[in-house]
Amino acid sequence: MPGDSLNRRTLLVTGTALVATAGSGLILPAWANGLAPTPSMRGGSNNYRPGAPIVDRIGGGGFWMTGTVRRAGDGAPLPGQRIQVWAHTTEGHERDPQSHGATLTDANGEFRLEMPQIVPAFGQPHGHLAYDSGEFETVFLRPIMSSARDKTLAAHFVLQPV
Repeated sequence: MPGDSLNRRTLLVTGTALVATAGSGLILPAWANGLAPTPSMRGGSNNYRPGAPIVDRIGGGGFWMTGTVRRAGDGAPLPGQRIQVWAHTTEGHERDPQSHGATLTDANGEFRLEMPQIVPAFGQPHGHLAYDSGEFETVFLRPIMSSARDKTLAAHFVLQPV
């Protein structure tokens, strides 16, 4: 049936073009002047503790949580922003107060916080991060590590003013 082959071919070509376009970001809504805000991730706020203290390091260290904080729209780096970090580690559960700490971004909007090695919880090694200072909309992230042996995990925030 020649008509069926043409329909299947048209469907295949159209579907392939749609997937390629979606992968390039062309069918996503554009954000004026650049970057769209980062949405909160499902499960990101689990075991969140408001007001975790700013610390030099969480526990004994050995693992680095890193990332950047930029403003939605123009992508400008945001210095002095408070980022809270917590995780299930070799030294405690993510619900334990000693597993929580916060740090501030530097002049380039970058942050680094040393903490104990993250270990799998619910089958996945993952961290939790939050921006919750009030000048911008609150964002909770829950990035998953590719391996429980990783020694770093990066998370990036693009914040929308309140």
